[in-house]
Amino acid sequence: MRPTFKNTALVTFGAVLGVALTMQFSGLADKPVADGMPIHDLRQLADAYRLIKADYVEPVEERKLFTHAISGMVASLDPHSAYLDRAAYRELREGTEGKFVGLGIEIGHGDDGYIRITAPIEGSPAERAGILPGDLIARIDGASVPEMTLDEAIKRMRGEPHTKVVLSIVRKDVKEPLELTIVRDEIVQKSVKGKIAAPGYAWVRISQFQEPTVDDLARKLAALARQEPDLKGLVLDLRNDPGGLLQSAIGVAAAFLPKGAEIVSTNGQLADSKARFYGRPEYYLLGRGNDPLAGVPELFKTLPMVVLVNTGSASASEIVAGALQDHRRAAIVGSPTFGKGSVQTIRPLAGDTAVKLTTARYYTPSGRSIQARGILPDFPVDENAEDDGLNALRMREADLQRHLSNDRNGEEATDRGDLAEQMRILALERTRKPLEFGSSDDFQLGQALRHLQGLPVQLSKRAAHVAPLARHDP
Repeated sequence: MRPTFKNTALVTFGAVLGVALTMQFSGLADKPVADGMPIHDLRQLADAYRLIKADYVEPVEERKLFTHAISGMVASLDPHSAYLDRAAYRELREGTEGKFVGLGIEIGHGDDGYIRITAPIEGSPAERAGILPGDLIARIDGASVPEMTLDEAIKRMRGEPHTKVVLSIVRKDVKEPLELTIVRDEIVQKSVKGKIAAPGYAWVRISQFQEPTVDDLARKLAALARQEPDLKGLVLDLRNDPGGLLQSAIGVAAAFLPKGAEIVSTNGQLADSKARFYGRPEYYLLGRGNDPLAGVPELFKTLPMVVLVNTGSASASEIVAGALQDHRRAAIVGSPTFGKGSVQTIRPLAGDTAVKLTTARYYTPSGRSIQARGILPDFPVDENAEDDGLNALRMREADLQRHLSNDRNGEEATDRGDLAEQMRILALERTRKPLEFGSSDDFQLGQALRHLQGLPVQLSKRAAHVAPLARHDP
């Protein structure tokens, strides 16, 4: 039987924020458990439990103790293994569907601890309430945003459908904060968008790999071919895409590769973690009867391509970029990717909770391990004409404590430059307006188009620090 691995992102607030994961949903009962239990260690755990119950300064709930014991045990393994409480487990499942209940805003860190709104989602409650790109959230239901973590702020903005939340908005050129009341509702997030970026050249962006992504991509490619019958090249934009369903990643890669080409493989201790995945309908249909790629014009199998990536490209994004690079189907332009190359298996527990456990690594068709290294671009290109902006400062998989090593080549990317360079980048970023991917100000897109047009590309000033192209490794 063909394995059914899933690669998904834990969506917080259903926006662009996420933790890239690679996951398989499965039951717990059908998995063998090692014979014997460490009785001595279990006695130690029981003794510690009794001491806390008897001697701690104030009473502690039994459920809290056991929950924290499970959480600590799993979290100590690696950065991506975790205990999922009821809310986290529900959010994870919602994220794969491209639907969530919330306000419908894409957010990031702003100045002075505020939350910056990158953009409201089209047709969302936030857009209807008048939220604009660049707005800063200062208060949520009267509570100060700078005094809470981003996760806390997100939880406050989430809620049940048709309930209200009041946001205090700081807007440029408006003297007083705006008080906007927004009614939460179900949001359907579009993960694919595209346009003709220049005569003869198309740009398609995938923000996350969800269940509808392959269908949406097929429709978008067909529409672009109708709009521009004389297409000469395509830019596939995976920047800041944190991951998504593995089946959707396979379908996206299959749209541009020969039928049946290998896309990715996985390997771990369990027999069902040793698998190979190919660009055939049974690997990406997600239970549908009809193949959405059947309607994609054949020209997209041979059309010259560039894939744009950056440090925010992770997991499923790296699978697609790695497959297209290994098959020499597309040139990779941008910054080295995040380096998230491990599979997390979801084992349901009682009470609608679960354990997310790392069970395998994944590999590109040539056998490269992406873990803690990422996909290296063929053409390193900075985010701006002057430098790579915040990409140079972002945390990557290799920076995470207890991260899995790269088991194939032992190389991990950790270079961040000197402190003075970091401070210079931070100071410069404060003066720049937020980058809108696909806009006329998108420097990397401009360089991708130049490559497709046969023109010279302005390479990164840090290009000397980028390792030789990894696809040539054994």
